[in-house]
Amino acid sequence: MAAEVASKIIDRVSLKAQEDEDEEEEDEEDLIDPATEIKEKCAEDHCASLKARLDTCNERVTSKSKTAETCFEEILDFYHCVDHCASEQIFKHVK
Repeated sequence: MAAEVASKIIDRVSLKAQEDEDEEEEDEEDLIDPATEIKEKCAEDHCASLKARLDTCNERVTSKSKTAETCFEEILDFYHCVDHCASEQIFKHVK
């Protein structure tokens, strides 16, 4: 009799723990990083000219079969612009 009661209690505790884990996973799935959206907006608005330079460079490099050219400088300029633009807004979201 005591074993049956203990078994039922363990089953209920296990079920409750599983439900709590499921709820936590659902909560975690709903989290969205605001930095991603902020950086995308900066890339489209504030850094559009640098994005155009990067796209032009990428097209030029991919159109050639043998080239030593890379778009490293354009990438650095673009990411620097995005990071600088987004940093002011991102830190407003930090708690």
